[in-house]
Amino acid sequence: MPDEATARLLDRFLAGLRPLAPVALWAHGSLAGGDYQEGRSDLDLVAVLKDPLRLGTVRELVRLHRRLRAGEPLAARLHCSYLTPRTAADAGRSYVTWAHDGPMRRPVTPVTRRELHAFGRVLHGVPPADLLPAVPEGELRAFVVRDQKEFWRPAVDRTRLWKRDVWVDLGTVTFARATVTLRDGRLISKREALDLLPGLGAPAEVVDDVRRRRYGQGTPTAPGWTRLRAGLTRDFLGPAIDGLVAAYEGSTRA
Repeated sequence: MPDEATARLLDRFLAGLRPLAPVALWAHGSLAGGDYQEGRSDLDLVAVLKDPLRLGTVRELVRLHRRLRAGEPLAARLHCSYLTPRTAADAGRSYVTWAHDGPMRRPVTPVTRRELHAFGRVLHGVPPADLLPAVPEGELRAFVVRDQKEFWRPAVDRTRLWKRDVWVDLGTVTFARATVTLRDGRLISKREALDLLPGLGAPAEVVDDVRRRRYGQGTPTAPGWTRLRAGLTRDFLGPAIDGLVAAYEGSTRA
């Protein structure tokens, strides 16, 4: 069960959605997978609304998120994509999404869809299997390879990004999770990913840094650590991603 502040936010969010006739509200990510850390983890949600998302509906959603943001500290971490029953099956579609304090459009990826099928948490309405087709293994693997090759590998070369906690955290953890998905065909939590990273060659100091901020464990950082961490992370991820893509890219082609 989520902690009190998280449960209150979810209750308020669902109450705010009710005038839009939600068919379902699902959680994926850490909240669904059992690795949720209140105040540290994002709240990753997918809502299915009965009617098409016209401009007026989008404006209502923006107002809802802004009200929550003003009254609930955890609302800054609430991310939600909005589907309808008629559009939910389209994995290639970009959906209206609230994330990082603003509206945008982005897909509900094969990884997210697989999470929803495997361990998605139903907060309201029908389960994911009622509206989302199962994700074929080849589609999942192809997406994971493409994400590593086309998003994360170019990002490694952008030095300034890696001075920020979020890039270090997501870059390392996503690589470990991608490795397990491609190697074993399964999804793992962020905690499991952190446990695996040293065995994949990640610097122990970087893994300890991520663990300290996510779980309150590990030693404090020293002056100059942010710059050093950026170099250590990039030196690890560049060759690691290249090796992973080279090993699995061919196996995802039809």
